[in-house]
Amino acid sequence: MSEPAAAIHDSPGQASLLAADLARGIARLFARNDIWCLSEVPLRNGRRADLMGIDARGQVVIVEIKVSRADLLGDAKWPDYLDFCDRFFWGVPPGLDRALLDSAAYRPETCGVIVADGYDAEILRPAALEPLAAARRKTQVEQLARIAMRRHTALRDPLCAALDTLA
Repeated sequence: MSEPAAAIHDSPGQASLLAADLARGIARLFARNDIWCLSEVPLRNGRRADLMGIDARGQVVIVEIKVSRADLLGDAKWPDYLDFCDRFFWGVPPGLDRALLDSAAYRPETCGVIVADGYDAEILRPAALEPLAAARRKTQVEQLARIAMRRHTALRDPLCAALDTLA
């Protein structure tokens, strides 16, 4: 990872840039491992997953990206994601103190940890497999497919983008 610890910042604009960098690094790691993902995926409970993907076995993976300690401590909604994936990871930058993620409140027995920068990522702790019910997995995979097709079509044809009511 080439990002210095100083990349952990205070301003919201820098936070969103760093989060996008982490998402790119994690997507590269996932692609090498045949996990294909989308960013900013809305869930049926009103939440939005930072990254959501599907592996070669059809298992659903969610990554919640946190760029600072305050960002991590301020997120009380993250357990809401667990009902929508088979595996859950925290995605964090190299300079972030990860000790908090080892505490019981962050379910280290279940939740994996990925350290990433804008170029690459590494899984430091694998996520436990907590299998979704078959019907929930089918729903999630179909939702991801529709979102991916909608985004792809909108990229190819701006007229279609204008018709997308879910953008």
